[in-house]
Amino acid sequence: MTYPQTLDYLFSRLPMFQRVGAAAYKANLDNTISICKALGNPEKKIKCVHVAGTNGKGSSSHMLAAILQQAGYKTGLYTSPHLIDFRERIKINGKQIPKTEVVKFVENYKTIFEDIEPSFFEWTVGLAFHYFAEQEVDVAIIEVGLGGRLDSTNVIKPQCCLITNIGFDHVNLLGNTLPLIAAEKAGIIKEKVPVVVSQTQLEVLSVFNTKAQSVKAPITFADKQYKVLSHNFQDGLLCIELLEKTANKAQLYKLDLTGTYQIKNLQGVLACISSLKHKGFLIEDENILYALQHVKKLTGLMGRWQIISEKPLIIADTGHNEDGIKEVVKNIERYSYKKLHMIIGVVNDKDVTSILKLLPKNAIYYFCKANIPRALPEKELFELAKQHDLKGKKFISVSMALSEAKKQAKSDDLIFIGGSTFTVADALQ
Repeated sequence: MTYPQTLDYLFSRLPMFQRVGAAAYKANLDNTISICKALGNPEKKIKCVHVAGTNGKGSSSHMLAAILQQAGYKTGLYTSPHLIDFRERIKINGKQIPKTEVVKFVENYKTIFEDIEPSFFEWTVGLAFHYFAEQEVDVAIIEVGLGGRLDSTNVIKPQCCLITNIGFDHVNLLGNTLPLIAAEKAGIIKEKVPVVVSQTQLEVLSVFNTKAQSVKAPITFADKQYKVLSHNFQDGLLCIELLEKTANKAQLYKLDLTGTYQIKNLQGVLACISSLKHKGFLIEDENILYALQHVKKLTGLMGRWQIISEKPLIIADTGHNEDGIKEVVKNIERYSYKKLHMIIGVVNDKDVTSILKLLPKNAIYYFCKANIPRALPEKELFELAKQHDLKGKKFISVSMALSEAKKQAKSDDLIFIGGSTFTVADALQ
């Protein structure tokens, strides 16, 4: 098969959560275990860091990868979903897996895997582990796809686990309370493996402590280890001064990921790096400082408070649940503009009401439908938005919405694109 034919096979033949939602979710690890066995258990041949959480796990994974890469380690990075190219999911030192490797893997294992009947995600996890082991990476950052306990990635024995935060998302699969969701995320905590939690949340504190104690895993709450002294913006960078409490040492960090939600993520990343150093990883302060300024360049990360153009200012962000949208609104408020234009598209299995009620009333809206089956039709979104006094027009595609917003916006206006990862993906394409 050619590479396009291979992708067509993966996308069309295999159940894919990105496209169809819960129907593609497998609530056990049986298929992944069978896949790994067929591949000779590559997950046992690589050192890993496992990253879970409701929001921030993608940014945190990329920051960790950038730091380890800058420290001289051959670093694998597995994330999901992709925005433009499937190969974004699997990288080594910021370079996407070659097309030839994807084709070869599918050709070699197609018959074996079809007997297992895996989902798209399970197949992709197998490809990532196989590629990282074959390429003999020094370490791989593995981002959880959904939840943790039953996620396909949860067959690894990592060097360290990082859990970013807990919020309401995928409640139909993970539970409708924060403790239930936290219990699923805590499922990645392994026996005697250090775990870092980026953010202390009282509602779920006991969930993490109880799980960690039950498997004798040392646990660190990063925001108890660090104190934020200040943050501001300089030369397109987010500058954060943190006090490391144990050493009583202040340090200024400059990030090229400029959403203020990165302040929480940074603390978790630093605590995780500290844990890896205790495990024998050689990581210098200058590696950390340089990597954090160049995460996008080192790893190719997109869609996190990404500035697409200046006049008018166009910003895209993949925040797509209640907590994510709160951060979006908070970050928009720090800009000066004449009019705010909001291009919004959502998926049909989210709590749309909780998102719409947070959006600013004084913006001009362009409601649209991303090019995936899971996307909520623009007509339905438009009608729901009217109930929250959000005014605008509806468009059958993200590209049409963006085109109209560009026509309407003056050079001193702000255009925001978001509501869903897939809305951002369509805009970037």
